[in-house]
Amino acid sequence: MNTPTTTESFLARLKTPPPPQEMERLTTLLSIEATVWAQGFARIAGVDEAGRGPLAGPLVAAAVVLTAPVPGLNDSKRLTASQRETLCSQIMADGHDVGIAIKSAETIDRYGIQQANMSAMLEAVAALRTPPDYVLVDGYALTGLEQPALRVVKGDARSLSIAAASIVAKETRDRMLFQLDMQYPAYGFARHKGYGTREHLDALGTHGPCPEHRRSFAPLAQAEETQQPLL
Repeated sequence: MNTPTTTESFLARLKTPPPPQEMERLTTLLSIEATVWAQGFARIAGVDEAGRGPLAGPLVAAAVVLTAPVPGLNDSKRLTASQRETLCSQIMADGHDVGIAIKSAETIDRYGIQQANMSAMLEAVAALRTPPDYVLVDGYALTGLEQPALRVVKGDARSLSIAAASIVAKETRDRMLFQLDMQYPAYGFARHKGYGTREHLDALGTHGPCPEHRRSFAPLAQAEETQQPLL
């Protein structure tokens, strides 16, 4: 019989113990995992997405099973771009199990953002090398999984596993938007990542949408329905 994982045994996997304050922060971010471990589950996947709200570009979902703590992990929105890039590289390179799924703007328009989001999350879990025992999902009651799952409100700030998934999803999507910026330089995708900033709306008014824009999202949907200019 396998020895149950505990917060203490998981933190003991750190190659170099961080300062006490960081160790305390990691312990707090493992409180939800600790509750699941106590129920006998071992492989816990955190799941999150990036790109629900933008007017352009894909939606990216990630699932991560951490094999050890990663100092510095936090909600991706609280990190700088440089910190996210470094942490994402660590997560991808240090033996953690990572699954990623991507839904294009065309797919989002065809099936709707909610269905695309749920489908991407399920596919991210399925893309893990080894199926998890339990799934922690940021913000959504995800159905269709073979494993038990828990919806965690603001999970990227409360669970280390979800924080890892948050970073992988956002960093993966940001890199894709940098590529789209080179392909469609008139829109400024590298700066606003497809969100509806003034710069982006002005570019849409000048150039119209490109193939990476979501036609089902406002203001593009209203413009196409009414045949009116965007601005």
